[in-house]
Amino acid sequence: MSASRFQTLKSLFAPTDEQLMWRVQMTGDPGAFGELVRRWEAPIQRLCARLTGDEHCAEDLAQEVFTRIFLHRASFQQGARFSTYLWRVALNHTYSDLRKPRHRRETLLETPSDDAEPAHLKLADDGAPAPDEALARRETGDAVRRALSELPEALRVLLVLRHYEGLKFREIAEVLDLPEGTVKTRMTEALSELARRLRRILEPPPGPPPNRRVRPTTLTVV
Repeated sequence: MSASRFQTLKSLFAPTDEQLMWRVQMTGDPGAFGELVRRWEAPIQRLCARLTGDEHCAEDLAQEVFTRIFLHRASFQQGARFSTYLWRVALNHTYSDLRKPRHRRETLLETPSDDAEPAHLKLADDGAPAPDEALARRETGDAVRRALSELPEALRVLLVLRHYEGLKFREIAEVLDLPEGTVKTRMTEALSELARRLRRILEPPPGPPPNRRVRPTTLTVV
C-alpha cells in the first residue's frame, strides 16, 4: 500500500473534531486535546496575527485560546460545530487583548514569510517575477495589509475569515452570530472600504503645480 493511500485511509477513520472534543469533555483526554491543538493551532495563530499585527503576541494568544478551551471545556455544547466554537473563543479573546492599553497602536497585520496573500486579494500575477516585479508585488502586499489593518474590527474580521481562512458565509454567520444576509451585506461594505483605502495608499500624493516660467518684460525708459 502506498503512503498516500495509507494517509487517505487514515484520514477517513480519523475522529472528527467534535468526537475529540467530547472525549476532552468527558475524561480530559490529553491525547484528544493534543490532536485538536495540532489541527487548529496554525489557523488560530494566523487569525491572531492578522488581528493584532504581532506574530509573537499571536503565538501567546493562540496558546491562551487553547488553554481557555480546555479549562472551560464543559461549556462546549454537544451537537455544536467545534470549529465555530473555536473561532468564536479566539475572536473574543483576541478582541479583549486588543482593548488593553498596550495595544493602543497601529497594527500592520504582518503575515508569516511563507504565507502569501490570498488569491482574492492578489493584484500581481503568479510566476517567477523580475526583481522590479517582485518589489512591486511586495509593496502591493504591504499596502493590502496596511489597508486591512485600518479597517474597523467588524469589517476586518469578515475579510480575514472569508479571504484568508476560507470560511463560507454560512460559517461566518455562525461564528459571529449574525444572519447570513447581514454577513453578505457587510462583506460588500468591507471590500468597498478596503478598495478605497488601498487606492489612497497606492496612489501617489498630488505634487505641487508645475512652475510656470515667466518671460521677463523689457521696460523702455523714455
